[in-house]
Amino acid sequence: MTDSWRLADTQVSSRLMIGSALYPSPEVMQSAIEASGAEVVTVSLRRQTAGQNTDSSYWSWLKQLPVHWLPNTAGCYGVREAVTTAQMAREVFGTHWLKLEVIGDEQTLQPDPFGLVEAADILIRDGFEVFPYMTDDLVLAQRLVDVGCRILMPWASPIGSGQGIRHPQNIMLLRERFPQVQLIVDAGLGRPSDATEAMEFGCDGVLLNSAIALSPDPTRMAGAFEQAVSAGRLGYRAGIMPQRQWASASTPTIGTPFWHQVP
Repeated sequence: MTDSWRLADTQVSSRLMIGSALYPSPEVMQSAIEASGAEVVTVSLRRQTAGQNTDSSYWSWLKQLPVHWLPNTAGCYGVREAVTTAQMAREVFGTHWLKLEVIGDEQTLQPDPFGLVEAADILIRDGFEVFPYMTDDLVLAQRLVDVGCRILMPWASPIGSGQGIRHPQNIMLLRERFPQVQLIVDAGLGRPSDATEAMEFGCDGVLLNSAIALSPDPTRMAGAFEQAVSAGRLGYRAGIMPQRQWASASTPTIGTPFWHQVP
């Protein structure tokens, strides 16, 4: 576990958030979520609706977990569709939290920046706490903050790609420019070390799904990510040493015997 922190209007302990899709069975999903220590779990209204027809145990398994639900608008390609899905999700899951996704490209699943800002503006005015899934673009981040977003969720790389943080400088710039905003890296994290890197940058948390759910051992991988997030956060708080271009001796030369000294 990492240090306690306030996410939006709720106090939580874990800085790892995970998804509830792609698991081979509800039992494995529940086991992985428990092993992760995550207190925030994303869930799709579309997945739940499909589950009512094909797997009625899905939601019953989820309800057994003592977590906060973060519904998402996964699969929405337009503003109207995303807003309607969000309003339905609020009724189904009983929360004003929303992971807002407005997809702009079918192949890369890259968010539509224009639709994202428009939908965020509408939903915030409607009382939602919007967690916008976005690219790591600085101007887009500013536009989202301008309409009232208190949380930003930039991708590390395309969703489900497992490529890790492709542009570390962009994530670090977002952290520097928006110190008052909660920054949660979402999508593209493939290894526990990717999560550690994000936390070492000073991000407030990470959200992932595929890296755990598609692992041969989701429960063990969930535990690995839990420890990775904790390590990254502890490292950030302790203070990461700056990189140097040249070597710097870690052993002092004062008191070195004369026969060890370089002439």
